[in-house]
Amino acid sequence: MVTLDDVRQVALSLPRTEEKLIRDRVKFRVGRIVYAAISPDETLMGFGFPKEERAALVASEPDKFLMPIPSDERYNWVRVRLAAIDQAEMRELVTDAWRMCVPKRVAAAYDRGEAAR
Repeated sequence: MVTLDDVRQVALSLPRTEEKLIRDRVKFRVGRIVYAAISPDETLMGFGFPKEERAALVASEPDKFLMPIPSDERYNWVRVRLAAIDQAEMRELVTDAWRMCVPKRVAAAYDRGEAAR
């Protein structure tokens, strides 16, 4: 099972990421853009995901993925049950969500193993 500490380790390894506690939720963001958030009970993770693809994602694995809460439906956002994913899948989801928030040159530098500028 994936934990908050596992998500934190991945997220904080990504350039420009900062962690904030907002209304009992741990959130990871770049600037003002949140790309991952953990529910207060630490069972769900919301993460950035293209709006136009989320219905297909949820339909493909409804025991794993959930639509965002109604107030978040306007955003590029979807949720996942942490107990339903492994470390590798969590790393991929968090990293892909982070890529949606950073400039392409920062993501490219990360891919090359360089420090972000």
